[in-house]
Parts: sequence; C-alpha cells; structure tokens
Amino acid sequence: MTAATVPAGKRTFTQRMLDGVEKVGNRVPHPVMIFLILIGLIIVLSAIFAAIGVQVTYESAAPSPVVAEETYPGGTQQPSLDIPPEEFYHPEVKTHTETTAIRSLLTADGIRFIFTSAVTNFTNFGVVGVILVAMIGVGLAERAGLIGALIRKLVAVAPPWSLTFIIVLVGILSSIASDAGYLVLIPLGAVAFMSVGRHPLAGLAAAFGAVGGTFMVNVLITPTDGIITEITNEAVALADPARKISLTANMFFAIASTIFLAFLITFITEKIIEPRLGKYTGAVSHEATDIPDAAPVEGDAAPAAQARGLRFAFWGLLAVLALLLVLSVPPQPWGILRNPVTGSLVEDSPLMDSLIFIIMLVFLVCGLCYGAGAGTLKGSAAAMDAITKTYAGLGGLIFMLLVIAQFIAYFNYTNMATVAAVKMADGLERANIGPLWLLIGFILVVLLLDIIIPGVIPKWAIFAPIFVPLFLRLGVAPQTVLAAYRVADSPMNVVTPLMVYLPFIVLLAQKYKKEAGVGTVISLMIPYMLVIAVAWTVFFVIWYLLGIPLGPGAPVELG
Repeated sequence: MTAATVPAGKRTFTQRMLDGVEKVGNRVPHPVMIFLILIGLIIVLSAIFAAIGVQVTYESAAPSPVVAEETYPGGTQQPSLDIPPEEFYHPEVKTHTETTAIRSLLTADGIRFIFTSAVTNFTNFGVVGVILVAMIGVGLAERAGLIGALIRKLVAVAPPWSLTFIIVLVGILSSIASDAGYLVLIPLGAVAFMSVGRHPLAGLAAAFGAVGGTFMVNVLITPTDGIITEITNEAVALADPARKISLTANMFFAIASTIFLAFLITFITEKIIEPRLGKYTGAVSHEATDIPDAAPVEGDAAPAAQARGLRFAFWGLLAVLALLLVLSVPPQPWGILRNPVTGSLVEDSPLMDSLIFIIMLVFLVCGLCYGAGAGTLKGSAAAMDAITKTYAGLGGLIFMLLVIAQFIAYFNYTNMATVAAVKMADGLERANIGPLWLLIGFILVVLLLDIIIPGVIPKWAIFAPIFVPLFLRLGVAPQTVLAAYRVADSPMNVVTPLMVYLPFIVLLAQKYKKEAGVGTVISLMIPYMLVIAVAWTVFFVIWYLLGIPLGPGAPVELG
C-alpha cells in the first residue's frame, strides 16, 4: 500500500519535522518490547530511589472506606459484598496527610509482588474488559456491513464540508460514554474519510484528537464531573469550610470549550494533517491489523438490500431504546437503571455504569437486524462466526495489553508517579508569581505530569488539596482552578505512551498503512497536542481576564 504525498521539495518545515518524528518513532522496537524495557528501567530506578530514601509528604483527598459485609447468596462459594447504599453512592471525601516513599521492586516484598500479581494486574486492567465487551457488538456490526452502510448514509446526507466537524464534535461529546469513543468513533472516522476519497489516517487522527485531547469537557454533565467536583469541595474545606462549588460550576466554560475545540480540531485536520498525508491511493490491509476487518461477512450488499438492512437496524435500535426507557424513565422502584437511593439518572446511576454494555447491546442488536435484512448474516452460525473472528483478531492487542498492565502495576507500586507529582507541585507552590501566571504554571505542570499519570482522578486527588487552598488565598475561585485543570488534563492524552488505547490505534492505522507504527500515530497527533494545549490555554486566559462566569453562580474570582 502506498499513499501519494506532496513532493519533498514542496513540503514545509513542519511537515518535514513530523516526517522525521514518524521515521524515528517507527524505528523503535515493537511496543511490547518498549514496555518490557520500561519495566526493567522501573525496577532498577525504584531500587536506586528507595535506597537513597526519596519520599514526600502531602495532603490528599479521597473517599472514606465503606464498611461492607461478605454474604454467600444462593449457596455460592463466592462471596458478595453488602454495602450500605447511602455510604456507597455518596461516600464522604476526606483530606488527610500522607507520606509516600519510593518502594523498591527488588526487595522481598517487591519480588513477591512481581510473582503474585501478574494475573490480577491483567484482570484488573479495566481497558481489557471494555474492549472485550464492546467489540462483541461493534465487531459483529462491522462484519455484517452495518458500519459501512451507516458511513455511506452519513456521507450521502451530510454536506462534504461538514464531515470533519461532525466527526470531531461527536468525538468530543463521546466522553459522556466514558471510553466508548476510542472503540467506536476512531474506526468510524477513518472509514468515513476513506469513503469520500480522503485519507483515512486523517479521519483517524481527527477522531482521536477529539476523543482523547478534549476528554474533560462536554455540553453535558459526565460521571467524571461528579467525582472531581467532590474532590474539589473537600480541598476547598481545608481553607474555607463554608464554601463549596456545584456540579455545574464549569458548565459555561465546558460548553464554550466544546464548540471552540470542535472548530479548532477541524482546522488542524484540514489545514495541517491532510496536506501532510496527501491523497490516499491505497487499500485496506487486512493482514497488518489485529482488529476486525471493515468488510462484511458475506460481501457488500446490493443498494436495495442495504436499504432494507438499515430499516431493520433502525427498528432494532428503537427496540433497544424502548427497553432502556422502560428501565430508566419511571421513578423508583420501577426505574431499575436509576440510582436506587437518589433516583438520579446521571449521578452514580446503573445507567451511567452500564454505558459500555448498552453500546455493545445497541451494536449487537442493530448488527443482527441489519444482517438479517441485508442478507449478510444468514443464520445464527454466521453471527457466531462473526463474533469469533472478531475475538480471534484481537489476540495481538490483548497480549500487548497484558504487558502494559504489568508495567502500569509496577509503576504504581513504586510510587514514583506520586512522588514526581508532589515534587513538581511543591516547586510551583513556592514560586512567587501572580495568580494568572500561577494558573498558567499550574496548567504546564499538569500537562507534563499527564505523560506519566494519564488518569483524571488520581492527579486531581493530589493537586486539589495543594492548589485549591493556595488559589483561594490569592482570591481565585475553586471553579477557576478546576477549569484550568480541565484544560491541562487532556491534550497530552494523544501522545503519551501510557495511553492505554494507543496500541489499538496503532493497529487500526496499520489497516490503512501497513508499515505504520507508534511513530506514525505520534507524528499525526503532535500537532493536535501542541495546538490544543496552546490555543485552549489562551482561551482560558482570555476567559479569566474578561471575568466571564464559568457556570451558574460561579465567577472566576471570589466575590
């Protein structure tokens, strides 16, 4: 497979630089080998740092432990936990002082951990379960031909100029469904671009930039918002027990950021990424990838059969939505998917906790209905064969995730990430600069630390007790600090090697460019990371200087 590109003599400095990044990145060892090398490095460094006594003391905000009793329902040998509902759904967040020291992996305890934790490290690695569950529905729908038919329909009804913007906007909004955007929208972005003669890697990059680079904003309240708001309020109580912020404290800023970033990512894709990639002249490579093929099981259906299949899929979608409405809309006790204590559909609700399963169910039902209508899935054996082939194609990815899970577990065991975060935060806290420059410095520190601590909540649990009281003393409202954290948390997601979906995206890129590697994806995403980080920070600074409220009753400075 080859892709025509702009002649070398006409390429800009930025394009040549990114080409260099791609070449260097693709010459590094296979990602599995990279993480094996990193595991060895972590083991050695942990022993050195532990030997010299590296440690930090800091304030941390975390939910209090919930008391639970083991029961054995129905005579089962596996215990179940009875948790008091009120304590489970509304845990009390408390701030406490912690001292964290580097732990060596070369001590007796460390070696025991390496030998005994391998299985649990993998089984507790959440992304594995997400991929295995989601790909049941997504894989079947793709092999049945539903995905391709939907893309062709979208291209037919959407103006050509709007395709990039639609994909980007949906990608930003996908954070309401947690990680589903990585598994669903990024492959769709690549297929959508290829269907109109545009480079599929540009569609992949646009969707990845939208899903990963803007994860902390949305026009809706997401499950993550509730957690980080509670952590913020606990940090506020350290300086002003009478003050707290609401769940909507960043709503205006989040909505405005969503619109701003949608246009920004569209601009990056069409003005930077696509000119560098040039015109796509290749074909889908099924041998180079460990993810499901884009082709239907029985081949492309005729237009009339596709139309019939889409009608069947639409009826299937209506059936699933009707089931969800029956389980969600009625008040308790009939609203089974509502929070059993508060009745909320969003805050700590089974509906929010089951979004990955719901997405799997939607794609599974719609895929089966499409296959029946279009004639691409003939009988239950064909459906089972499609799911089996989907799982068979995930073998390489699952092995890679096994190695990554060990690296992350070892890294967390050593406490190196926590020590690095606290050391950098302490240095910024001691800096004698004004509130605005301190906010900018705060954004830069979080950006850097996101390389080694990609998780939203773990970083905020460390930073909030340090910076929220500090900014309160400087007259800066807690919601402003939280907004700055939103700006800093996401952009680095698209280039950090610790992004758990990076192997999946590399394998997806290989479908369209056989020689693609980590360097290919990183070189594609560097412009998104840089432009989003700089432009979004400027957007935040202008918002702060203009004094626009960040949400209902949430000014940028203390009143």
